[in-house]
Amino acid sequence: MAGAYQGGPVLAEVVRSGFVESRHRGSVVALGPDGALVAEVGDVRAPVFPRSANKPLQAVGMLRAGLRLADPADLAVVCASHSGEPEHLDRVAAMLDRAGLQEDQLRCPPDWPIGEQARWDWLRSGAPRRRIAMNCSGKHTGMLLTCLAAGWPGEGYWVPEHPLQRHLGAVVEELCGERAEAVGVDGCGAALFSMSLAALASGFLRLVTAGQSTLERTVADAMRAYPHLVGGAGPEREDSRLMAGVPGLLAKGGAEGVLAVALPGMGAVALKVDDGAKRPVGAVAVAVLRRLGVRAPVLDELASPRVLGGGEPVGEVRVVG
Repeated sequence: MAGAYQGGPVLAEVVRSGFVESRHRGSVVALGPDGALVAEVGDVRAPVFPRSANKPLQAVGMLRAGLRLADPADLAVVCASHSGEPEHLDRVAAMLDRAGLQEDQLRCPPDWPIGEQARWDWLRSGAPRRRIAMNCSGKHTGMLLTCLAAGWPGEGYWVPEHPLQRHLGAVVEELCGERAEAVGVDGCGAALFSMSLAALASGFLRLVTAGQSTLERTVADAMRAYPHLVGGAGPEREDSRLMAGVPGLLAKGGAEGVLAVALPGMGAVALKVDDGAKRPVGAVAVAVLRRLGVRAPVLDELASPRVLGGGEPVGEVRVVG
């Protein structure tokens, strides 16, 4: 059994007015196009919770269990941590309606949208928290639809002991080539499977290098075709921006400072920020992608997040090393 995650060195510094005021530690791994290790910083072989970065892998498991969706955009939403924009919610609602399901059958908690603009619009409307607005509602809808397709009971579909979750855990382990050392409860209430950063990067690389007719490729293609449905339109959605800005790139973020990225012909990256901060994630990912040889304008946009003072730039988040 692998040991507990030990964390890593400083990955990025927050510089304000020429003064380093914060430091973010973490771990990051880069694999080449053949899956060979290219670079590692910190503890990349101990298990972490990838959080929502597991979703593309879980979606492969749903398809293997019989989930069939007429529109690839629906599959993108199943993989999403969506911002709660109207297109996201309309698509989830339509998926439920076509299957004769009700919103209250979803076991993700009622929430407001996580997208900044979508949340403000929601709050201004006076609408209450709803399950469909929770960022994992697409995944939960996909899980319910999978239970219908496989003949599994919908009751308890979210708990680790349910046939659905046992199946999804086995698929995540297979795709990543590693046993899940821990099973937890994700923020949305569904089962969560641990994986090392090295294994997570390997799983993502497998998705983008799979053959055209495979279910792995089906998931990767859906996400890359509809990056705005996987995250959202806001500048804070790094995974959507990376997929939109780099042809062929697959990206999925997760809570607590996790991001996994893969690009055929280039390789894969997985990282975790130890303090769970999202702020340095994009900049660190850009630095490693550049090391793999990836070049695109979007990388320049994400490379140095601004630090503001009085509404004006007074510093940046800069990658160390």
